[in-house]
Amino acid sequence: MSVNEQGRAERRSLLARIDSAPPVDAVEIAENELVDVVDARDVSLLIADYSGRCVVRFDRSSWASAGARQRGTDLAEPVALAGTVYEQVLHSQRIDVREIDGAAWVTAPVTVRGDALGVLEVRLPERPTAETLTEITEVAHAFGYAVVANRRSTDLFEWGQRTVPFTLAAEIQRRLLPAAFSCDARQFSLAGWLEPANDVGGDTFDYALDRETLHLSITDAVGNDVKAALLATVLVGSLRNGRRRGMDLAEQVRTANDALAEHSSTGDFVTGQVARVDLRDGTVTIVNAGHPFPILLREGRVSEVELDIDIPFGLYPGRGFRLQRITLEPRDRILFVTDGVLDRNSAHVDVPAVLASTTGGHPRQVVHELSDAVSAAAGGELRDDSTVLCLDWHGPAPAAG
Repeated sequence: MSVNEQGRAERRSLLARIDSAPPVDAVEIAENELVDVVDARDVSLLIADYSGRCVVRFDRSSWASAGARQRGTDLAEPVALAGTVYEQVLHSQRIDVREIDGAAWVTAPVTVRGDALGVLEVRLPERPTAETLTEITEVAHAFGYAVVANRRSTDLFEWGQRTVPFTLAAEIQRRLLPAAFSCDARQFSLAGWLEPANDVGGDTFDYALDRETLHLSITDAVGNDVKAALLATVLVGSLRNGRRRGMDLAEQVRTANDALAEHSSTGDFVTGQVARVDLRDGTVTIVNAGHPFPILLREGRVSEVELDIDIPFGLYPGRGFRLQRITLEPRDRILFVTDGVLDRNSAHVDVPAVLASTTGGHPRQVVHELSDAVSAAAGGELRDDSTVLCLDWHGPAPAAG
């Protein structure tokens, strides 16, 4: 067996052991691996919380720092992101090495297909070699898949990531969002973020990737709290059902509109945009149901994508919606937003400035910085959800052969 084959076999074995272990035991398995292979002294897994402003350190120590929460033998300690190495690594997706008090601290991103889950922190007795960094990177990668797999069968990570308690409406809303808030492919990078109001306003975003199509949606249900969350549930559930049944876009939105009209009261509605991106050429087919225009950054210039406006979903059953088309060019960045972003824009939030300041960053950085700007403008007291979906178009994949 070659060195490369042996390395791959060892990684598969590690991943299998992490994946089959109880969630927090995965940390201990990785720690033992790194202790054996690279002489690690401390290993910590820190996962990004749902506020986007902290990472949460999972531990089973007998002591708890101030602010740590405990459930049985498990501890979850929130650590503010701003200005930390954790923030740097999450944004850059590059491993970081620092020497502190005679030891080397290595911080590696834990990421799966563009979904930045958190970081792995390792303390070493001396500065690591390139081989040591490769080992730590591969363990961090295995951790990512273990976290994704364990989320299906345990509430432990959900508990740890909730540094603020959820209301019932927020619980419903959370289940409507995609499992991963960002995704990378050869043709695009994508990230979404929802900054919930104090009373949940019924916003959602969604995406799904097929072989030749990227499906996108962003929606905003009228009202607040549980009622808005239930309206969003009917619409998003119907959109997903139509997509999974293989409906074309016109049939998908028509069916979803009829479902919402059937299962809601007169006058209830949801605004939204539903789009399909052809990954072969960057053509976007989009339905605009009473929703704010998308915002396009192209060659340094910011403009609204002025779409024809159809009525919101749910008002009139049997209604059709116009299919509109735009074509993305390589290096385009397009934002889909809800009115919780734009309602304050004229007075407080300069969306073009935020786009300009994050030009070189991943869409993850864009959605977080824009959401932070909206929250700051509202003094942390949002009256409506603020939702952003950011798509970077890299260009069509090279033709096979």
